[in-house]
Parts: sequence; C-alpha cells; structure tokens
Amino acid sequence: MCAILIRLCTYIGLLVISVSSLAAIEVHEFDNDVDRKRYQTFIDEMRCPKCQNQNLAGTNSPIAEDLRRELVFMIKDGKSDKEIVDFMVERYGEFILYRPRLSPATMLLWGAPVILLISGVVLLLLIVRKRRRLEVETGIDIGLSSAERERLASLLNPPANKETAEKANKKSKQEKK
Repeated sequence: MCAILIRLCTYIGLLVISVSSLAAIEVHEFDNDVDRKRYQTFIDEMRCPKCQNQNLAGTNSPIAEDLRRELVFMIKDGKSDKEIVDFMVERYGEFILYRPRLSPATMLLWGAPVILLISGVVLLLLIVRKRRRLEVETGIDIGLSSAERERLASLLNPPANKETAEKANKKSKQEKK
C-alpha cells in the first residue's frame, strides 16, 4: 500500500512539473546587441491592449504575440524608435504606452499631480491662517490650557528641591479633580 502511494505521488509530481514545459518561449535572433536591447525596451514599456495592465513581455495573449512579432519585423527593417512608437499609437492609441506622450489629450493626465499638490499646499496654508486668526481674535489658545502648560513645564524641567516638586504635584492633582 505504501509503495503504491509513493508511486502515485511521484506520478502526480511529474505531471505537475511537466505542465510548466508547455509554456512557449519566443526566441528572436537579432543582428546585433543594440537591436535586442531596443526590442526588450519596447516590450517592457508597451502595454498589452487586451490584458489592460501587463506589458507585452509579461503576457501570452495572442495580440501580444502578434505585437512582439511585429516589433521584431520593424526593428529588423531598420525602423526608428519614433516610427515604431508612432505606428503602435496610431494602431492602438495612447493606451499602449505606459508613459503617454504629452499632447492636448493627455494634459490632464500629466498635469493632475501638479494641480493636486498645489491645491493641497494652498488648502493647508488657508487652514493654518484661519486657525491663527481664530486664536488671535478670541484670545484662546486652541492647543494646551494654562494648567496643562504648567504641568508640562514641571515635567520637562523638574524643580531643584523637593518642596517645589511636591507643590507642583499637589497643584496638578487638584486641577485634575
């Protein structure tokens, strides 16, 4: 019984391991190292139109395979980087680029972080200014009360002798009640 169980586990393990061998690996031959690096850069920086948030290198969808094959042909034909990017954008839109180009259609995309940062700083300044004005007008410090300040001062700067320390402790206990 034990030998059968060991043999069954071995077969299941081999089956699981063999499934990974079904993954296809694309091998493209380039004339030089520069073209290979260009290809790798393109498939890392271009998004798969079907897979939404995966680059061309990280997906095995049919359209990604076609795009990788098209990239190989364009690189081997001697197309420039700009020509390749223009072709892809014309065919699939700005979505294919992880870093879309600056254009009127993408101004909000590129400007939104700056606008939000400036808005946050302005809002923070307005809140601080309003709070300070409220403190000056009412004469009330929104932070610590005077008793709390005295207690904090006594804790941070302990008195030199025991008598003043005992008085400060009695005073703070009376204020708590």
